Amino acid sequence: MTVTGFTRYPPFIDDLARSESGRLLHAELGRRWPETTDQLVTIARYALLPAGKLLRPMMALHAAEAVGGSPRDVLAAALGMEYLHVATLVHDDIIDADTLRRGRPAVPVAFGIPNAIVVGDHLIFSAFQSIVDSGGAAPPSHVAAAVAALAEAGQDLCRGQMLEAQLVGDLDAGARWYPEMIRLKTGSLFRAVCHIGALLGGADPDVASGLARYGEHLGTAFQIRDDLLSYVATPEQTGKPATSDLNNGRPTLPLLLAYDAATDTSRVELMAVLHRRGAGPGDVEWVAGLLAEVGAVEAARRQMVEHAERARAELAVLAPSASVNVLAGIAHWMTSETA
Repeated sequence: MTVTGFTRYPPFIDDLARSESGRLLHAELGRRWPETTDQLVTIARYALLPAGKLLRPMMALHAAEAVGGSPRDVLAAALGMEYLHVATLVHDDIIDADTLRRGRPAVPVAFGIPNAIVVGDHLIFSAFQSIVDSGGAAPPSHVAAAVAALAEAGQDLCRGQMLEAQLVGDLDAGARWYPEMIRLKTGSLFRAVCHIGALLGGADPDVASGLARYGEHLGTAFQIRDDLLSYVATPEQTGKPATSDLNNGRPTLPLLLAYDAATDTSRVELMAVLHRRGAGPGDVEWVAGLLAEVGAVEAARRQMVEHAERARAELAVLAPSASVNVLAGIAHWMTSETA
């Protein structure tokens, strides 16, 4: 079910990465994590570099600029959002026993699980330090609020991860709790990225809260998009095995929607596939056929589009600017490459 012409990052995101802000982020990331004999820094550098498109830091910079702040003043904090994101990926790869990340051996595979745990923890603490490093140009109350926003996001991430683990293999419970699970697991970090950028950029609380809501809706759309990638893209395009979600028994939205629309017989079979983690002969093909039969991929995409549109609506209170256009463009990109 690969969509012809699918690209993991289309021209808009590629252009964003090559923009002045993108170059600034990449250069600063390399400067802060140099090659060294320090093993902790070496492993953290492996996890962080070569960097992806730095979408979350980019959103933090543009949230700051959209409210009148200077991107350079929030550069360290913006990179801190990447530290927390990458820390969750390192820990996720331990939990899920995934062996690939960004097309190469995952950190637990390359350096061992004990080292991966420590490096993930180190990146989390580094994220908090980064807010302090960026706090010089912002009022102390805004710095404190930014630290609180990051702490809240981290707590929500943990709750989301725990909830997802409780839902593994349980499509009945998954249908009920999926929206809350992805709001916590993915929406919370996108919320924090935009909230922190706005706070350190000098936004008043109401405007910062609006950007936080933009981020949460965008993060929810992003998670649904990620759920869809297993069914519309190849492993070479996504950087992870196509069967990863089935292998882990994870209740992704297309599977939940297929379960809801399926016959009783197909429901029983789908539960059996999840319980054997997609390891049976023909399991992956059978699931793909079921999704196509009930229109689950398109139904999931409609939900993704709805959240992206709600995200864009939150930008209406901001004065028009290039940064607001970028934030709106990210929401558009979120839905344009899974059609």
